[in-house]
Amino acid sequence: MTASLPAAAALSGDRATRRAATLLRVTMGGLFLFHGAVKPFVFTPAGTAGYVQSIGLRGPLDYLTIAAEILGGLALIAGFRTRLVALVLIPLMLGAAWFGHGGSGFTFSNPNGGWEFPAFWTVTLTVQALLGSGAYALDDRR
Repeated sequence: MTASLPAAAALSGDRATRRAATLLRVTMGGLFLFHGAVKPFVFTPAGTAGYVQSIGLRGPLDYLTIAAEILGGLALIAGFRTRLVALVLIPLMLGAAWFGHGGSGFTFSNPNGGWEFPAFWTVTLTVQALLGSGAYALDDRR
Protein backbone atom coordinates (compact mmCIF):
# COMPACT_ATOMS: atom_id res chain seq x y z
CA MET A 1 0.00 0.00 0.00
CA THR A 2 1.52 3.30 -1.12
CA ALA A 3 0.39 6.60 0.32
CA SER A 4 0.28 9.54 -2.02
CA LEU A 5 1.68 12.45 -0.04
CA PRO A 6 2.71 15.78 -1.55
CA ALA A 7 5.83 15.87 0.64
CA ALA A 8 6.87 12.42 -0.55
CA ALA A 9 6.47 13.51 -4.16
CA ALA A 10 8.52 16.65 -3.54
CA LEU A 11 11.38 14.59 -2.18
CA SER A 12 11.40 11.65 -4.52
CA GLY A 13 13.82 10.46 -7.14
CA ASP A 14 16.32 12.83 -8.69
CA ARG A 15 15.21 15.89 -6.71
CA ALA A 16 15.81 14.19 -3.37
CA THR A 17 19.16 12.83 -4.54
CA ARG A 18 20.31 16.27 -5.67
CA ARG A 19 19.24 17.87 -2.39
CA ALA A 20 20.92 15.13 -0.36
CA ALA A 21 24.12 15.56 -2.39
CA THR A 22 23.99 19.30 -1.75
CA LEU A 23 23.51 18.83 1.99
CA LEU A 24 26.40 16.37 2.15
CA ARG A 25 28.64 18.59 0.00
CA VAL A 26 28.07 21.78 1.99
CA THR A 27 28.37 20.02 5.36
CA MET A 28 31.61 18.29 4.43
CA GLY A 29 32.95 21.50 2.93
CA GLY A 30 32.27 23.33 6.18
CA LEU A 31 33.98 20.62 8.20
CA PHE A 32 37.03 20.63 5.94
CA LEU A 33 37.21 24.42 6.08
CA PHE A 34 36.98 24.36 9.88
CA HIS A 35 39.61 21.62 10.27
CA GLY A 36 41.93 23.36 7.82
CA ALA A 37 41.57 26.75 9.58
CA VAL A 38 42.16 25.31 13.05
CA LYS A 39 45.66 24.20 12.10
CA PRO A 40 47.18 27.64 11.33
CA PHE A 41 44.97 29.77 13.58
CA VAL A 42 44.76 27.61 16.72
CA PHE A 43 47.59 25.08 16.62
CA THR A 44 49.85 27.40 14.54
CA PRO A 45 51.82 26.17 11.53
CA ALA A 46 54.81 25.37 13.76
CA GLY A 47 52.65 23.38 16.15
CA THR A 48 51.01 21.49 13.29
CA ALA A 49 54.43 20.79 11.73
CA GLY A 50 55.65 19.52 15.11
CA TYR A 51 52.72 17.14 15.35
CA VAL A 52 53.23 15.92 11.79
CA GLN A 53 56.90 15.24 12.57
CA SER A 54 56.01 13.52 15.85
CA ILE A 55 54.02 10.88 13.95
CA GLY A 56 56.93 10.21 11.59
CA LEU A 57 56.02 12.38 8.62
CA ARG A 58 57.84 15.36 7.15
CA GLY A 59 56.96 18.78 8.62
CA PRO A 60 56.16 20.51 5.29
CA LEU A 61 53.32 18.03 4.84
CA ASP A 62 51.30 20.20 7.23
CA TYR A 63 51.18 23.04 4.70
CA LEU A 64 49.86 20.70 2.02
CA THR A 65 47.27 19.37 4.46
CA ILE A 66 46.15 22.86 5.46
CA ALA A 67 45.88 23.93 1.82
CA ALA A 68 44.00 20.78 0.82
CA GLU A 69 41.52 21.11 3.68
CA ILE A 70 40.85 24.84 3.22
CA LEU A 71 40.77 24.87 -0.59
CA GLY A 72 38.93 21.55 -0.71
CA GLY A 73 36.39 22.82 1.82
CA LEU A 74 35.77 25.99 -0.15
CA ALA A 75 35.44 24.03 -3.40
CA LEU A 76 32.94 21.65 -1.81
CA ILE A 77 30.86 24.47 -0.36
CA ALA A 78 30.78 26.19 -3.74
CA GLY A 79 30.14 22.97 -5.62
CA PHE A 80 33.21 23.42 -7.81
CA ARG A 81 34.56 20.20 -9.32
CA THR A 82 32.91 18.27 -6.49
CA ARG A 83 33.68 14.77 -7.73
CA LEU A 84 37.35 15.55 -8.34
CA VAL A 85 37.76 17.38 -5.02
CA ALA A 86 36.14 14.51 -3.13
CA LEU A 87 38.45 12.00 -4.81
CA VAL A 88 41.53 14.13 -4.06
CA LEU A 89 40.58 14.42 -0.37
CA ILE A 90 40.13 10.65 0.10
CA PRO A 91 43.89 9.89 0.42
CA LEU A 92 44.18 12.76 2.91
CA MET A 93 41.51 11.16 5.12
CA LEU A 94 43.02 7.68 4.78
CA GLY A 95 46.37 9.14 5.83
CA ALA A 96 44.75 10.89 8.78
CA ALA A 97 43.09 7.64 9.85
CA TRP A 98 46.31 5.67 9.56
CA PHE A 99 49.04 8.08 10.67
CA GLY A 100 47.18 10.56 12.83
CA HIS A 101 44.78 8.25 14.65
CA GLY A 102 46.16 4.83 15.15
CA GLY A 103 48.71 3.46 12.73
CA SER A 104 48.81 -0.28 13.05
CA GLY A 105 46.71 -0.26 16.25
CA PHE A 106 43.31 0.08 14.59
CA THR A 107 41.17 -0.71 17.59
CA PHE A 108 38.58 1.31 19.46
CA SER A 109 40.70 1.10 22.61
CA ASN A 110 43.80 2.48 20.88
CA PRO A 111 45.41 5.30 22.89
CA ASN A 112 45.61 7.31 19.66
CA GLY A 113 41.98 6.46 18.87
CA GLY A 114 39.67 8.46 16.73
CA TRP A 115 40.50 6.72 13.46
CA GLU A 116 36.81 6.05 12.89
CA PHE A 117 36.11 9.73 12.13
CA PRO A 118 38.48 10.07 9.13
CA ALA A 119 37.52 6.53 8.06
CA PHE A 120 33.85 7.52 8.01
CA TRP A 121 34.77 10.77 6.28
CA THR A 122 36.46 8.67 3.59
CA VAL A 123 33.17 6.86 3.02
CA THR A 124 31.23 10.13 2.81
CA LEU A 125 33.74 11.51 0.30
CA THR A 126 33.27 8.37 -1.78
CA VAL A 127 29.49 8.82 -1.66
CA GLN A 128 29.91 12.47 -2.67
CA ALA A 129 32.12 11.50 -5.60
CA LEU A 130 29.44 9.06 -6.74
CA LEU A 131 26.55 11.51 -6.28
CA GLY A 132 28.20 14.60 -7.73
CA SER A 133 27.56 18.21 -6.78
CA GLY A 134 23.82 18.11 -6.31
CA ALA A 135 21.77 21.29 -6.52
CA TYR A 136 23.01 24.87 -6.24
CA ALA A 137 26.55 24.14 -7.39
CA LEU A 138 28.94 26.61 -8.99
CA ASP A 139 30.06 23.94 -11.40
CA ASP A 140 26.80 22.23 -12.35
CA ARG A 141 28.35 18.89 -13.26
CA ARG A 142 26.15 16.17 -11.94
